[in-house]
Amino acid sequence: MSKQDGYTESNIQVLEGLEPVRKRPGMYIGSTDERGLHHLVFEVVDNSIDEAMAGFCDTVEVEILENGAVSVTDNGRGIPVGIIEKEGKSAVEVVLTKLHAGGKFGGGGYKFSGGLHGVGVSCVNALSEWLDVEVAQDGKLYKMSFNRGVAQRPLACIGNTQRRGTKVVFYPDSQIFETLDFDYATLRHRLQELAYLNKGLKIILKDSRPLKENCETFHYEGGIVEFIQSINTKGGIPDTPLYIHTVADDYQVEIAMQYNDSYSEQIYSYANNINTHEGGTHLDGFKAVLTKLFNDYGEKLKLLKNEEKLSGDDCREGIVAVVSVKLIDPQFEGQTKTRLGNSFMRAVVTKAFGEKLEAYFEENPREAREIITKAVNAKKARDAARNARDLTRRKSVLESTTLPGKLADCTERDPSKCEIYLVEGDSAGGTAKQGRDRRFQAILPLRGKILNVEKASLHRILESDTIKDMITTFGCGIHEDCDLSKLKYDRIICMTDADVDGSHIRILLLTFFYRFMKPVVEQGHVYIAQPPLYKVTQKGTKKESYFYNDADLENYLVSIDRKAEVQRYKGLGEMSQDQLWDTTMNPETRTMLRVSITDAEKANELFTVLMGEEPEKRREFIEQNANLVADLDV
Repeated sequence: MSKQDGYTESNIQVLEGLEPVRKRPGMYIGSTDERGLHHLVFEVVDNSIDEAMAGFCDTVEVEILENGAVSVTDNGRGIPVGIIEKEGKSAVEVVLTKLHAGGKFGGGGYKFSGGLHGVGVSCVNALSEWLDVEVAQDGKLYKMSFNRGVAQRPLACIGNTQRRGTKVVFYPDSQIFETLDFDYATLRHRLQELAYLNKGLKIILKDSRPLKENCETFHYEGGIVEFIQSINTKGGIPDTPLYIHTVADDYQVEIAMQYNDSYSEQIYSYANNINTHEGGTHLDGFKAVLTKLFNDYGEKLKLLKNEEKLSGDDCREGIVAVVSVKLIDPQFEGQTKTRLGNSFMRAVVTKAFGEKLEAYFEENPREAREIITKAVNAKKARDAARNARDLTRRKSVLESTTLPGKLADCTERDPSKCEIYLVEGDSAGGTAKQGRDRRFQAILPLRGKILNVEKASLHRILESDTIKDMITTFGCGIHEDCDLSKLKYDRIICMTDADVDGSHIRILLLTFFYRFMKPVVEQGHVYIAQPPLYKVTQKGTKKESYFYNDADLENYLVSIDRKAEVQRYKGLGEMSQDQLWDTTMNPETRTMLRVSITDAEKANELFTVLMGEEPEKRREFIEQNANLVADLDV
């Protein structure tokens, strides 16, 4: 079948060898931490998705096997099995052992493709302790095995089969990666995203590891329209998301858009299924024509007066949109593929979306007025907020040099050596002040629960004493005024009780940092302290031990096999200053979690769910992630 389809060994072109990958893996997959580990799976899956875009695959199955390996199976054409004369090896072996070898360099194998650099599956092979590949093609089943990128034997036919496609099973190399533990939620997020972007494609995710068994199928005939509806569960304007799909010889444009009553902007952009986090020409075109038409119709409907103009932010308040393009030879900025650079896509998207939106406004005047009125109201609110912020700045709230009275500052003046603990309540604050090392540790007690900034106006936020205290203490400013060179502490540590209220305060603090001081989070200055839950005192020896979870406590009690007194800490204030220092504040013995933004869009969605207006979404998230809250990585 593959030869009849025009995809054979002659389509495979070789550009250069594979030797550098194991020596410098970060150059090829970004990192060797958890992010790089999952990148391996996505590189293999991308090949199957390319087959789907080419029209030869409708099912992809990803499974985390019982032994921790991962298998990716599709029903596409299968990697060509014939011999490449120049190499003297099968196309399967060349694709898996040669860098920049594949059918995506204009050889006719693929029209649209995400894996244009041709390093994907060969890098996975190089960075795996072992990898097995099976190809079902033309009624035959072929298999080949590798160890750390080295073929163990040539490709061999091992039998007959009725199926077709490729199956890759790999086990990451512990010599390369810091962790080998695949996270189901991380895989789920990306695979569901791919299913939305390729309507009709079925993607199955299965976890077969002991105690982690799970299986889900993602299949959306509505594609990105269903993507929008999954976010706007309470409906929006218009009732059904506005949708366009334009197809040409060299490109495809697919856009879905709907508004809700929130204040946030959620736009997801993709090029050949790759999430272009930093946007690019396709997103520029979408935003430009949206703003132009909103202003044109705002004037036409007499909603804008005296040469008023809506800004892009005004027009996008409350928007949920997906902008997905597919094109031949996309040009991305760097190997990370975060911004599309093809200039012609700006005009393509502007024309396609502009014509559709203009027609919609003409045919639906009531909805057009409702949407544009929302943008006009956003402009008024934004102007009022700007005036409030300017007034607040003039009153020296943002630039005050008078430190809060409850702050116990440190004596060190080099910010790189300083850290500040945000502590809930005066009781815990008093203990922390007594137990700290005052040379480099500052303490700022918080006055009750911080305001939920996700649901409050800027004017109200800046009236909050707790928020004003934090802004003044940190010294770096907020929003566009946030300047890390003025940050007074290298480490901002959230130290709250290990209970539900403490967890809530942590989330409120993280929401504030993410929305108002995002660079502080992005550059790794925010931490979460890990105070113990239990103190165990062995009777007779008086030996004291501390534990941070129930499992470790139970294991310890079984191991000592003697009577012990167990104290459950209800709050930080129950600890003595020495106990708090030894367990939570001493740099030599403490454990802290650094808060990082591994996926900005996922983080934005997470805060909207946790702190937004829809309790149903919040409840669903908590139920699905009850066991994950110990390691919050925003």
